[in-house]
Amino acid sequence: MKRRIFKALIIACAANSSIVMAQERITQTAGHTQLGEFAPKFAELNDDVLFGEVWNRPGLSPHDRSLATVAALVGKGVIDSSLEHHLRFAKANGVTRTEISEMLTHIAFYAGWPDAWGAFRLAEEVWADATADEDAKAAFQREMIFPIGEPNTAYAQYFTGNSYLARISTDRIPFANVTFEPRCRNNWHIHRASEGGGQMLIGVAGRGWYQEEGKPAVEILPGTVVHIPAGVKHWHGAAADSWFAHLAFEIPGENLSNEWLEPVTDAEYESTRTDEIIG
Repeated sequence: MKRRIFKALIIACAANSSIVMAQERITQTAGHTQLGEFAPKFAELNDDVLFGEVWNRPGLSPHDRSLATVAALVGKGVIDSSLEHHLRFAKANGVTRTEISEMLTHIAFYAGWPDAWGAFRLAEEVWADATADEDAKAAFQREMIFPIGEPNTAYAQYFTGNSYLARISTDRIPFANVTFEPRCRNNWHIHRASEGGGQMLIGVAGRGWYQEEGKPAVEILPGTVVHIPAGVKHWHGAAADSWFAHLAFEIPGENLSNEWLEPVTDAEYESTRTDEIIG
C-alpha cells in the first residue's frame, strides 16, 4: 500500500513539476562551428544526428552513454584530445571519479594496458578537483528522480552534519526533498498547530531513521511513509553508512509553527544502530 501511495505521488509530481525531473537535453555545436563551411553535411550529422538525436534517445541515460563511448574510444586506441573531450563530457554527465577509474581498470584487460595507461593520465587531469564527498553525492543523485538541491544553509543550525534542500512544490500542499549525508540528522523538534498540521515523510532513496520521544527508532527506506502528528517530539536523518533522502510534506492546519529543540546526541543516535542489531 505504501509503495502504491509513493508511486501515485511520483506520478502526480511528474505531471505538475516536469521541469524538476526532466533530463536536460544534450546539444552540440562543435561540428557547425569548426566544419560548418568546409563540411556542412558532416557538421549536420555530428551536431544534429549524433548528439541531437542519438545522445538524447531514452534507452540509455547520458551517464551510461558516456561510459560506453569512453570504453569504445579506448578500445580503439583513441587516447588523444577526442578522448579528453569525452572524458570531460562524461564528468558533466555525472560519471564519478570512482566510476571512471573502475571502468578503465576493467577495460584495460580487453582494450590493452598501454591504452588504459594513456586514458588514466587524461582522466586523472579531468577529475583532479573531484573529492570523495562529491563522488558519493553524484552517485546518490542517480538513485532518485528528485534533485538533491542546494546546501540547507537556512536551517543548518538545526542539523548535525550536512543536509540539502530542494523545494518541489509550494502550491496547495507544500513539500520538499531533503537529503542527508551519512550520520546527518535534524534536532529534536515539534510541529505545532491549533488544528490539523503535522508532517508526512516518504523515503525516496538511501536509508534513514525516524524516532519519536520515548519510542524506538523506525527505519525509513524508499517508499516508507511516516505520519507525524502535530505536538509529537521527534527527529529524522540518515543512517551511519548511507546517504538518505525523503520528501517532507507540510500537512495543512491552523496556526502552524515549528519548534526546534536540542540536538540529537551521539548516544541517542547510536541507539538506532543498537535497535537495528537487536531487531
